[in-house]
Amino acid sequence: MSSRSEKMGTDPIRKLLFEQSIPASIGFLVMSVYSIADIYFVSRYVGKIGIAAINIVLPITFLISSIGMAIGIGGSSIISRALGAGNRERAFQTFGNQTVLTISLAILMVCVGALFEGPLLRMFGANDEIIGAAADYLNILLIGVPMLAWAMMSNNVIRAEGKPRVAMLTLLIPAVINIILDPIFIAVLGWGIQGAAWATTIGYVFSAVHTLRFFTGKHNELRILRENLKLKADIVKETFSIGSITLARQGSFSVLAIILNNSLDSFGGSLAIAVYGIIRSLTLFIAFPVIGIMQGFMPIAGYNHGAAKFSRVREVINLSIRWSTLVSIIVTLIIVLGAFYIVSFFTEEADLLTQTPTALRIVFAGVPFMGISMISAAYFQAIGKSGPALFLTLSRQILFIIPFILILPHFMGLNGVWWSFPIGEFCAFLVCAIYLNTEVKRNLIQG
Repeated sequence: MSSRSEKMGTDPIRKLLFEQSIPASIGFLVMSVYSIADIYFVSRYVGKIGIAAINIVLPITFLISSIGMAIGIGGSSIISRALGAGNRERAFQTFGNQTVLTISLAILMVCVGALFEGPLLRMFGANDEIIGAAADYLNILLIGVPMLAWAMMSNNVIRAEGKPRVAMLTLLIPAVINIILDPIFIAVLGWGIQGAAWATTIGYVFSAVHTLRFFTGKHNELRILRENLKLKADIVKETFSIGSITLARQGSFSVLAIILNNSLDSFGGSLAIAVYGIIRSLTLFIAFPVIGIMQGFMPIAGYNHGAAKFSRVREVINLSIRWSTLVSIIVTLIIVLGAFYIVSFFTEEADLLTQTPTALRIVFAGVPFMGISMISAAYFQAIGKSGPALFLTLSRQILFIIPFILILPHFMGLNGVWWSFPIGEFCAFLVCAIYLNTEVKRNLIQG
């Protein structure tokens, strides 16, 4: 077995977590920048209807592409533990099954999305003012969604191999291409929201090509082999058992988007949807350090759990929580202090400048509680315990934020929508902290 993957069980945890997290954080940072670039150019050259349209469509496309991420994380948990246990054959079989599942299911979901485009957009909150622009954006993005699904699956497998820098490029490539093409397509050529969609789609294609070249090369542990493309029931079952956590997470985001956008439309109209469009574009930027730490944490925890090195598992849990909480506090302070200047970067429209800064401060007030919630769910996912991971994953959106969105606006108006986020984040933090502490004491006592 490659010494690269073996280092997961021997190198110092702090060094490993840093090496795994920094490339992932950089990748998600650049992804957040291209999301910001989309909103920036659309807000400047299309206006608030364009922002609202993007806010409607992205939960749909990410729900479809999350199939690839779910299969990637589910299979990568198997691969990490197989590599930790020295079972190279099972790692190869798992990757082959991931390949078949991702391609076939992503294409199926795209076909469903295209057939039911109108009802989908309406369900996700598109009103008469927004639906035309949203349809233009969705039609083009659907072309690249299978490519995104493949890239997201591959990203997690590459990380499981212990090659975070290669995985980082999977995220960097589409982001850089999108940042380059956005001003050309939107500002120079005047393609409007369709230009934003084409820039994103072309980025997805290049990312998929990058990962395909990696797995057909000669210098990696896992390759696409014909004999491993035949589905094995036990691998498929375990992949979906673990990957369903990610699918449920994205599914909960989609349910949240449906309820949120419809609530925003009811209490604030298209303007409120556009306000959240700006906030949503910043979400990945705010969360990128925590997501990077979580991505770096999972293969380390999975490998060492597979190798029965439980004291190392405890160490990486504690370190990940400390790091993620610290960076969350720093990011929150930046948002609270600079909200107006951040919003004015995106738009000069008076109504957006009036409403968005306050909403931004309220929505992101709960970010310091995010770290322990994400690390808790990621821990159970990494070691293959799908039940606790699913519960902790769904607690934030389903148990707390969505009920608050349904209740608070009837007493507080539009502000009730915004306050639902930090209150829900804090409630999820309490549940995850108690649950993780109890489970770690019970399951890692032998370490």
